[in-house]
Amino acid sequence: MLKLMLASMLGLWAMSSYAGEESTYDFLWLDPDKAVYVLQNKIHKKEHTLYMDVGYLQNLTSAFQDTRGVAVKAGFYFHEEWAVEVMYLGYQNNNNDNFRNVQLLNEGVPFVRRPDRTLGAGIVWSPFYGKINTFNKIVYFDWSFGAGVAQVTTKSNLKSVTAASSEDRYESENNAGAYAKSAFKFHLNQNWHVGVEWVGTYYRAPGPKNPKQDKVRSNNDLIFQLGWSY
Repeated sequence: MLKLMLASMLGLWAMSSYAGEESTYDFLWLDPDKAVYVLQNKIHKKEHTLYMDVGYLQNLTSAFQDTRGVAVKAGFYFHEEWAVEVMYLGYQNNNNDNFRNVQLLNEGVPFVRRPDRTLGAGIVWSPFYGKINTFNKIVYFDWSFGAGVAQVTTKSNLKSVTAASSEDRYESENNAGAYAKSAFKFHLNQNWHVGVEWVGTYYRAPGPKNPKQDKVRSNNDLIFQLGWSY
């Protein structure tokens, strides 16, 4: 049994060592006219391609808001694994049950910072690709990571919530920041794909405890998107 295991491992190593995009494996128990292509035979190549994604986003951070919105991205792969990208995230906010409960029980309003929009530019790294056989259909996917700089626009009631006699009002805030993300992209055909993406945005802004001191804040979004590439 040990000899058989060692022989199998050596055989697999030898096949993988010489496998390329044109390589195939011939299995004796298959029909003579059939061959199995190795994973290196990449179908959806990305180098020198443009892409655009449009998606629906759900915010995962706001404690007192129901926040959702749209995401629009465009990018260019200058290498098979590397791309440059720009993105726009736009948000719509509504007070949720937590906000109304605080307002009802405490006869006041909580501190709220609402995301308004985010503009970002960065780089994308796509080191992983693969395929899944589901219902006798091969689905190809890519797994990527990204990071970049961002301009984060928010609205908060910081000034009014720290002055008990003031009427609750929101004022716009602009902050420089950065973002990180991770995405799965599933290819429908050579031009169209769907995907899911997590984006975390980080910036510095004050809070009600010390309105004159900035601290690192974060905003997390989950995005479901449809894209086109050429």
